[in-house]
Amino acid sequence: MDMTTWVESDLKTEKEAMLYDKGDDGLVSCRLCGHLCRIKPAKRGKCGVRENDQGTLRSLVYARAIARHVDPIEKKPIFHLAPGSRSYSIATVGCNFKCSFCQNADISQLPIDHRTIMGEPFPPEQVVAAARAANCRSISYTYTEPTIFFEYAYDTAKLAQTQGLLNIFVTNGYMTADALETIHPYLDAANVDLKSFRDEFYKEQCGAKLSVVLDTLKMMKKLGIWVEVTTLLVTGLNDSAEEMQDIAAFLMDLGPETPWHISRFHPTYRLTDRGPTPVAVIQRARDIGLKAGLRYVYTGNVVGDDGEKTYCYNCGHLLIDRVGYSISKYDVAAAQCSRCRAEINGIEM
Repeated sequence: MDMTTWVESDLKTEKEAMLYDKGDDGLVSCRLCGHLCRIKPAKRGKCGVRENDQGTLRSLVYARAIARHVDPIEKKPIFHLAPGSRSYSIATVGCNFKCSFCQNADISQLPIDHRTIMGEPFPPEQVVAAARAANCRSISYTYTEPTIFFEYAYDTAKLAQTQGLLNIFVTNGYMTADALETIHPYLDAANVDLKSFRDEFYKEQCGAKLSVVLDTLKMMKKLGIWVEVTTLLVTGLNDSAEEMQDIAAFLMDLGPETPWHISRFHPTYRLTDRGPTPVAVIQRARDIGLKAGLRYVYTGNVVGDDGEKTYCYNCGHLLIDRVGYSISKYDVAAAQCSRCRAEINGIEM
C-alpha cells in the first residue's frame, strides 16, 4: 500500500532512545551505529533523527512511518525465507549513510538535505495488525536504514514475534555489536548491503567504513541470523573482477550457503555521470561467485535473466523459477532438492 499522507512530526517525541550514554556538560554518546556520535545539546547525530534533548537522547521518528507497503519477499531481496510469501514493509525517514547513488534519497536523506522529519503515526501494534490482515509471513524494516529507527523496529519486532511473524532487516550493516545483540533475539533474517570491498569506496561514496559492515556480517552469522548479501555494481567504481573475487572469498568464509545478490546500477540521486551497469558485468560477477564455491548467486535488476532462478548446487536441478518477483515453479520439499535430496539452505524452504 502506498502511503499518500505525510505529516510534519513534532521535533521532540516522548520516546527516549536506546543504546546511549550520558556524559558531562550535557553531551550524549550514541552506541547505536558505527559512527558512535557524541552529540551536543540540541544537536542531532549523523543520521539526523536522534537528538540530544537537554542530556536525553530521543528518537525523532519513533512510530512515524514514511512508507508502508505489502511486498513480495523477493523484493527485499530475500530468496531463501518463505519464498513466494508476502512481507509487510515499513520505514521512517533518515539514514546513517550518505550514499551518492541512494535509490530512496527522497526519504532517506530528508532529515539531512531538508532538515525535515516527516511521517504518519503508525505504532507497532498497528504495524503487526496490518501485517496479519494482509496475510504477510514477515515484517521487513527496509527502504531506509532500520538501524536509525531502532526503537521502533525493536518494539515492532518483539510484538511481531509473539504473533508468529518473522522479522527482517534490510540494512547497510552499519550497526554496533550492542545494537545487534539487542535486536537479535527477535531478528530472523537480514539482507545486508556489502557495497564494496574497498574502504575508499565506503569513505567517498557512503561516508562510512568497510570494517564495521564486515564485522556485522560475521556477528550475524555467529548469532544464527539468516543472512543474504546484496552488492550493487556501480559502473566504474566497484565492478572490477578483482573486487568481485575478494567479495566472493569473504562470503565463502562466512559460509557457502550465504546467498549473494548482484544488482545492476541505474543513475540516480547524485551519481548520474555514468550509465547503467552492463548486463555482461553482472553476469560475470555471478560466474565469479559460483566458481568461488557459493551455492546461491543471483542477478538483480535484470528481469528474465537466468541468475534470478535457484538451482540445486549439488545436481544443478532447477528448484525455483523466478521472473522478477514472480515464482512459476517451486520444486523444494522439506528444505531439500526434490531430485538429489541435497539440503537447500534457508528458512521455511
